[in-house]
Amino acid sequence: MDGTLLVNLSQQLAAYRSMDVIANNLANVSTAGFKRESTKFEEYVQHLPDDGSNPNGPQSLSFVMDRGLVRDLGEGRMERTNAPYDLAISGKGYFVVKTAAGDRYTRNGHFTLDSQGRITTESGDPLQGEGGDVAITTDDGDVHIAADGTVTGRQGQIAKLRVVQFDNERALTKDGNSLYSATMPPQPAAKASIHQGMIESSNVQPVLEISTMLEVMRAYQAATNIAQSQDQLAREAIQKLGAPPSN
Repeated sequence: MDGTLLVNLSQQLAAYRSMDVIANNLANVSTAGFKRESTKFEEYVQHLPDDGSNPNGPQSLSFVMDRGLVRDLGEGRMERTNAPYDLAISGKGYFVVKTAAGDRYTRNGHFTLDSQGRITTESGDPLQGEGGDVAITTDDGDVHIAADGTVTGRQGQIAKLRVVQFDNERALTKDGNSLYSATMPPQPAAKASIHQGMIESSNVQPVLEISTMLEVMRAYQAATNIAQSQDQLAREAIQKLGAPPSN
């Protein structure tokens, strides 16, 4: 395949990947605790052998390589809901929830009570305290959750929430439903502060995402136009070479 077509193909694939990530960001504008992601690309240069036919000397091709995603760890806005089990973390830290696959970590503090009185995610995964599941009974009355995670009711302290942090947050793996898994051990998030009756909004800025989307669309169209022009030149060359000689 012609080198120009290969270069354009790599650019088109990069643009397609960027659009996919932007669309996911926009789809999660209203997801509590969601962290914006962006694509990371690198340039790969292939040096062509010099056969002496080019007067400009050795030539090279520049390809686009997808190196993964970069997660924006900036905090979203704090939005007041006044719901007693909506919780937001200020500072570095993650809530711990127990799933069928083990402990998972989240910044999405939109919790509720299940039929057993446990504080859970919308998917039913129980929020973890230092002693395990955090359960509320009718005898506890109105529950207060302090900035340090201490949960108290009418009869005194019920539990203390586990809030953890990691040496390298970017190494966390997305597991869906606003959950992350980790291969590194968690550490107590001593400086994190919990706010009851509030949630942390997504840190996605829709105007920025749409602006980036337009730039990607223009880059994709430019690469497509070059590919079409190259294809047209190849067709014309084939027609001329295949034409019978004129007498």
